[in-house]
Amino acid sequence: MRPTRFSNHLIQITKFPNLFPINAYFVTEDDGLTLVDTGLPGDGRGYLAHAKALGGPIRRIVLTHAHGDHVGSLDELAAALPGIDVIASVRDARFLRGERALDADEPQTPLRGSITTIKTALTRTVSAGDRIGSLEVVATPGHTPGHIALLDTRDGTLVAGDALMTLGGPAVSGTFKWGFPIGPWVTWHRPTALTSARRLLALTPTRLAVGHGPVLEQPGPALEQAIAEAEAALAGGRHG
Repeated sequence: MRPTRFSNHLIQITKFPNLFPINAYFVTEDDGLTLVDTGLPGDGRGYLAHAKALGGPIRRIVLTHAHGDHVGSLDELAAALPGIDVIASVRDARFLRGERALDADEPQTPLRGSITTIKTALTRTVSAGDRIGSLEVVATPGHTPGHIALLDTRDGTLVAGDALMTLGGPAVSGTFKWGFPIGPWVTWHRPTALTSARRLLALTPTRLAVGHGPVLEQPGPALEQAIAEAEAALAGGRHG
């Protein structure tokens, strides 16, 4: 697992950086560290080691969504960190508890990707506009119904989970890219993901950190391009 620091507040931790990068992030706070996502099963010791090297205890874990490559080590970490705050969106919390039904007002497209049930009890659920330390919760459904992104109010860094991808080039969740060809097959509802991407662009983030791919500085033009490509793909009925 490779650590990369991008600012005073953001450290990316990458599994398989040269093959298929899976990113989690440490966000520094005055009381320690917030870990955003927990990678694959078995990665817990790696996150604990990196937290120790950074000099701060992990105070809370935030899950952007309920897919297995983002919640995989949650149970392991929670067992090693008694009393840790574990946070997810109100909507995806239900998937994490084992539910799989869609709500009546949601697009009735089958769920996709590795929706995962966890054993750990969440200590808090959040919705759009809630704060987790310095991070503001942004609702970004599409990849999953309850996906969230997190905007660091101190410097404009956007931790977007899988609402956006940068592996193989910037893309809205669900858009086909040769560098990330599985995108359409692990995203629940592409039109909703596109609406969420427009919401993220409107935040004018200074930095974009995603679940798969490199961090982008000043990502506005890249986001505009990704949104235009997603619009064209949907209009043409194409995966890409």
